[in-house]
Amino acid sequence: MTKTTNKKDKEKINPRAWYLVDAKEASLGRIATQIATFLTGKNRSDYLPHEDKGGYVVVVNTDKLNIPAGKLKGKIYHHYSGYPGGLRSKDLAGKLAQRGSTWVVREAVRGMLPKNRLRRERLVRLKIYGSEEHPYQDQFKK
Repeated sequence: MTKTTNKKDKEKINPRAWYLVDAKEASLGRIATQIATFLTGKNRSDYLPHEDKGGYVVVVNTDKLNIPAGKLKGKIYHHYSGYPGGLRSKDLAGKLAQRGSTWVVREAVRGMLPKNRLRRERLVRLKIYGSEEHPYQDQFKK
């Protein structure tokens, strides 16, 4: 018989890594794919699709993202309430003005993660900040 371990014991044995991603002058899609890779753990040699071995990701400088003018008007976000006539659409420029750059990055990463039970747990480990300051400085001094 083998002894089962809980999540906290597994994290003590194999701690999660911390990654710092600087979004200054970077493309939204390229940053989102890099973040999704770190969150799923695909950069690790012991990756398994059914296990959540990804790390924590801290994204800074999202206010300085490089978004082309064509994408500001061309990228459309849709929300459907489920009722007739309930489809609401807004372009990327409107969403940036309404919700900010952190929401746009979170939605881009959310769309690139696998649509399964691990998605919510992975998104909890994503920390996004519009400027350089963040409360996780001590994680990167190691």
